[in-house]
Amino acid sequence: MTDDREAAHAAHDDESGLGERERSLLAVERRSWPGPGAKERAVRERLGLSPTRYYQLLNALLDDPRALAHDPVTVNRLRRVRAERQQRR
Repeated sequence: MTDDREAAHAAHDDESGLGERERSLLAVERRSWPGPGAKERAVRERLGLSPTRYYQLLNALLDDPRALAHDPVTVNRLRRVRAERQQRR
């Protein structure tokens, strides 16, 4: 049964049109992190990206309608955070 659920989830991911890297970026943002530096360390180790590049890719992904369809809660939360930061500038 687990294999069936995983296969259905993978098929759904393929339908979203997002690649593995884009899904991984959103997965990192979906998690909560225990302390400063843990997220950046995970980005380097799991994704092989510098934190700067990670945030560049993530920012671009937030404007992608496929990302919104894939994970609307995370994308909308990040869009709100981004808008608040832009207003403070």
